[in-house]
Amino acid sequence: MITCVVEYVIDPAKIESFESFGRRWMELVDRHGGTHHGYFLPAEGASDRAMALFGFPSLASYEEYRALFGEDPEFIDADRIRDESGCVLRYERTFMRPLLPDPPSR
Repeated sequence: MITCVVEYVIDPAKIESFESFGRRWMELVDRHGGTHHGYFLPAEGASDRAMALFGFPSLASYEEYRALFGEDPEFIDADRIRDESGCVLRYERTFMRPLLPDPPSR
């Protein structure tokens, strides 16, 4: 499994647009073989930071999903929300692998 962590700097005045952008991408990730763990939005403290976490079974399956960027009309429409609203100022994507607890021994 590979997990993608996306850290965003957002325009706090455009949080509703960012939420629309996030909802759309959650649908697309889940529909194209991934598992979206949600967007995490500012609650207290810094109001211009947000994060998304989603995973794919393998880097190869993530790359199949990424191949749709700029090609699939639904992906283009989802990015249009971000681009036209200006809700995302910048973002950084990191790939991580989980370290999960061992199952309890019996």
